[in-house]
Amino acid sequence: MESLYLDDDKRALRRSLRHQRRALSEHEQRLAAQRLCQRLKTLPEIRRARRLSLYLPVNGEIDPTPLIPWLRQRNVNIYLPVLRPFSANRLWFVAYRPDTPMIKNRFGIWEPDVRFSAQRRNRLPIWALDTLIVPLVGFDANANRMGMGGGFYDRSLAFMHRPGPSPTLIGVAHACQQVASLPVEPWDVPLQVVVSDQGYVRRQSLSLKTGHKKGLTP
Repeated sequence: MESLYLDDDKRALRRSLRHQRRALSEHEQRLAAQRLCQRLKTLPEIRRARRLSLYLPVNGEIDPTPLIPWLRQRNVNIYLPVLRPFSANRLWFVAYRPDTPMIKNRFGIWEPDVRFSAQRRNRLPIWALDTLIVPLVGFDANANRMGMGGGFYDRSLAFMHRPGPSPTLIGVAHACQQVASLPVEPWDVPLQVVVSDQGYVRRQSLSLKTGHKKGLTP
């Protein structure tokens, strides 16, 4: 576990954590993905979801896609984040089915193509999702998240700072991405839980309600 107390440079920390996850071998990545998905299957937030978004991994991100066959067996509707055209760092959430046409976006990430995504029937408003599984660069024992720095999720989820329907947010990461603590910015949208290949952490406020202790739980 890396400490932030001697390094308050977020960009340096991002570089360090991204290097750590990219350094994992293909075998380590596959094993981590399998362990992650086994843990995800036990979460009540996942088991009750009927409209769920996840992501396709890039640059060493932990891979949640082994969960997809299990979700489809349970008739869960799966969505992917798509870069929203003509909008500053915001996302659409688009249906991901076996026949969904895919392209690579400007970051080299596979996503449903723009023509498919632009059809309203293929999208779901973000507030109508049950659960979002989101990537992250770093996390701490209170489920605070460090993202890539583009603010795509924070901007798209800004409505969650106001009352109303909203999805459960689950961060996923390699265990090596946990740090001692992260600063919380006013615009940050909090996660309910972060799941790794070795355990999970819940937000302290939620932990008190559910009986989970703060910190990495096997």
